[in-house]
Amino acid sequence: QLQLVESGGGSVQSGGSLRLSCAASGWTFPAYAVGWFRQAPGSEREGVSCISRSGGSTRYADSVKGRFTISRDNAKNTVYLQMNSLKPEDPAVYFCAAQWNHDCSGWTPSNFGSWGQGTQVTVSS
Repeated sequence: QLQLVESGGGSVQSGGSLRLSCAASGWTFPAYAVGWFRQAPGSEREGVSCISRSGGSTRYADSVKGRFTISRDNAKNTVYLQMNSLKPEDPAVYFCAAQWNHDCSGWTPSNFGSWGQGTQVTVSS
C-alpha cells in the first residue's frame, strides 16, 4: 500500500494561488489513480479532483472547474493540484488518496484506500 504525504498548503488571500503536492512512496505508484479531497470543519469529506493512472484522464468537482488543475509526474511519484482564483469557500484540509488499479471510478472517499495526513488551506478575504 502506498504512503502519501501532502505539502504546499498555507494561507493566501482571496484570488490567490497555491500548489499542493502529494508525494508517494513505493514503486507501484503508476498503478494508482490519485484523488484530491477536502474537508472543512463540520462538513463531509468531498472530492475535488482525480487523475487516472496514466494522467490522461482527469475529473473535477463543479465548484473548482476552471480554477484547479491536477497533474502527475510518475517519474517523481508525485501528483500536483494547482489551485488558482481561490475563494472564501475553498478553505479546508486537503487530502490526497490513491485508488489501486482503477481510474477514478466510484470517485468517493470510500473507494480510495491510501490516504495522506492532509494539508491546511486557508483563504482570507
